[in-house]
Amino acid sequence: MAETLLLRLPRTAEQPAHWLVVDAQGAPAGPPQSGPLTLAAPRAASRRVAVLVPGTDVLLAEPELPAKAGAKLATLVPYALEEYLADPIEELHFALAKRPAENGRTRVAVVARALVNEWLVQLRAAGLDPDALYADSDLLPQNPGQAVALLEEDTVFVRPPQGMPVTLPADALEQALHIAHGSTDAATPGSGLILYTGAAEWQQHSGQVEAVRASFDGIKVQLLTGGPLALFAQQLPQESAINLLQGEYAPAKSRGLGLKSWRVAAMLLAGLLALHIGGKVVQLRVLKAREHQLDASIRSVARSVGETSLVDIRRHMEARVSAVRGAGGGLLPALQALAEARTTTPGTSVKALNFHNGSLEMTLGAPDASSLAHLSQTLRANGWTADLGGGTNTADGYQGHIQVHGNGG
Repeated sequence: MAETLLLRLPRTAEQPAHWLVVDAQGAPAGPPQSGPLTLAAPRAASRRVAVLVPGTDVLLAEPELPAKAGAKLATLVPYALEEYLADPIEELHFALAKRPAENGRTRVAVVARALVNEWLVQLRAAGLDPDALYADSDLLPQNPGQAVALLEEDTVFVRPPQGMPVTLPADALEQALHIAHGSTDAATPGSGLILYTGAAEWQQHSGQVEAVRASFDGIKVQLLTGGPLALFAQQLPQESAINLLQGEYAPAKSRGLGLKSWRVAAMLLAGLLALHIGGKVVQLRVLKAREHQLDASIRSVARSVGETSLVDIRRHMEARVSAVRGAGGGLLPALQALAEARTTTPGTSVKALNFHNGSLEMTLGAPDASSLAHLSQTLRANGWTADLGGGTNTADGYQGHIQVHGNGG
């Protein structure tokens, strides 16, 4: 993941927005900044844009749904939560987590469609096109062994060791700490508590926190000098928070990513087909040109022998080839028979040969006359007519003549 511009929307129009650039590990690449959204827009160039919206406007829940719901899961969620919702489900937007919670349940975020539309209009008017929209409470750190709380201005965020985050007014801090305790019996020490807060908030509410310290297995207070943005940014690489931009709100660039990859594949395939067809066209043109050259050569030969028709000269040539192939078994079969016969007669060699009218006439060298007689007998045994002619003694042995043709020649 490249650098991300983490931007937090203000809760009211009078408040400024806050933003922070973080690296792939969620570490700040600079100090947090604040101001109008238009000042944050230039920082979004070449960066992923993740926007935090007020957790007070987003309901986070873990409904129990059929494990094998599959693709139908998104359609079941609204009805599973309908009895807990004040607004009609048609006016609400439901977003699902990428993976189920540790308890196997489906994590869901519910928000009014009107609010999502308002946020997107506000961002795009400032020149910002978000890749993700998260409830700020959903980026509160999760600790399996301890409850985590964030006390910020007039709001308190609480995430029990097992469960979804809850956002309450700071005036309800006592109830929030009771949720963090996770037990109906306040006298029974619960898990530990990690409390993130600013100096002003701690000064105002420290008495309430200290009053319930005995209810927890220790309370660790961490003061945030630069606000909670850096704390939220640490959760980005885990991708556990629910991105509200799903379904009809999915970013156009992510929807177009699949189309773009298919478009590239289609273009490559079209290019390959064009190259293949082009190659075949060129090959056909070359063959056509060679055919024309061959026809021209045949016409030239036809004129030299007195033929005037290209068809007649073709037939004549085909007849001559057939005669060569068929007469006496043909040149190539005769040569093959000779080669096989020589393997049984060591020392023989071909001095000269002539193929005429289906007969193969050869002058052979051999150690003696009996070797040529044996070669002739071998040819006859293999179905050939082999006539042994005269011969003479030479300094290297014996040289004689044999005429070979097929039995039907």
